[in-house]
Amino acid sequence: MKKYFAALTVLMAGTAFAPLAHAQAPQPKAIVETYANVAQAMYGDAVTTARDLQKAVDAFLASPTDDTLKAARMAWIKARVPYQQTEGYRFGNPLMDDLEGKVNAWPLDEGLIDYVDAKSYGDTSDDNPLYRANVIANTRIRVGKKQVDASKITKKLLAETLQEAGGVEANVATGYHAVEFLLWGQDLNGTGPGAGTRPASDYSLDTCTGGNCDRRRDYLKAATDLMVDDLAAMAKAWDAKGKARADVLKKSPNGGLATILTGLGSLSYGELAGERMKLGLILHDTEEEHDCFSDNTHNSHYYDQAGMVAIYNGRYTRTDGAVVQGASLAEYAKAKAPDEAAKVEAAMNNATTKLKAIKDRADSGKEAYDQMIAEGNTEGNKVVQEGVDALVAQARAIEGLVKKLGLKIELEGSDSLDNPSAVGKS
Repeated sequence: MKKYFAALTVLMAGTAFAPLAHAQAPQPKAIVETYANVAQAMYGDAVTTARDLQKAVDAFLASPTDDTLKAARMAWIKARVPYQQTEGYRFGNPLMDDLEGKVNAWPLDEGLIDYVDAKSYGDTSDDNPLYRANVIANTRIRVGKKQVDASKITKKLLAETLQEAGGVEANVATGYHAVEFLLWGQDLNGTGPGAGTRPASDYSLDTCTGGNCDRRRDYLKAATDLMVDDLAAMAKAWDAKGKARADVLKKSPNGGLATILTGLGSLSYGELAGERMKLGLILHDTEEEHDCFSDNTHNSHYYDQAGMVAIYNGRYTRTDGAVVQGASLAEYAKAKAPDEAAKVEAAMNNATTKLKAIKDRADSGKEAYDQMIAEGNTEGNKVVQEGVDALVAQARAIEGLVKKLGLKIELEGSDSLDNPSAVGKS
């Protein structure tokens, strides 16, 4: 994704801010401390729910039945809820962005991992020599000029050899979406109803389907365990002595506030509105949905927004019901720039409403997200476009606040929004 620079100049010394709205503004240091505390709680919940998934996967592998597979799938969906809320920390915090690639990279060329439907997937890719490598079926694969021993499927093989193998970003071997593919398999329904339908017998040592069930079991176990490890590293980075916490706390007052707003604005605009939503609308491509194997994309988008609201308001409700809260950017904005704060609040409320409409449409059974973005689905396209528009408006409101507060930030951009005529052309 390309970046665009928001030309937001620092206010001259002595320039008066707007009058306080209702109360004295909290100190930026206190706001940043809340920001770090909320991060610690969110990533902590991501670890907890990933460990629940790990237990469900272990139970499934111990007895691969339809019921235990269903339980593992439900645990995966639940694990997505807290993690998606962390994504406002990705931009502005380099360490989180680096680790994010290990746990949430997408889209992926799933033929790297396992068998695929040749008719829909194809045999080769000009961009990816490992497009149909099928590590589960092959104990040796070629990565560039090197023959790799894949006889044992381990966390190390996935993380150090297969992830982005050959420098190809679509070679996603780890994280939520690798596990998702292993649990659901490909969604071969196109724009029709239904998600992936991988059978539990793909993991049976007695009635194996799909071939290589022992290696598929090893891959699912390694990928799930590795995801827990990587999420634990992300959570640890926000501990009292964690690097991510230390990095943001040592910034200047304006630098800390700018970090928070960079994350909110970039996720709103370039990432969520652009790459995850508008791109799919432009191409009408069912592969351009974030959780494409499970048809869980509506939840992923909604909880991205819920996380941004929590970060801005400095208030997060943990999965156990405990509330983490403190001095917030919202309070600061209301005191320092009440007009702009009101616009941000209104924009966030509207974006939440529009993304909730997408979620409700899917949860009701009317149609999944991949159906909403299908070509010719005027009503579904409209619902998604309204979500895009609301997120863009949210980013613009954040820019207005940034300018009024005298900050300077750089937001993530997207060709899907900034240069749509170039999308799909290569």
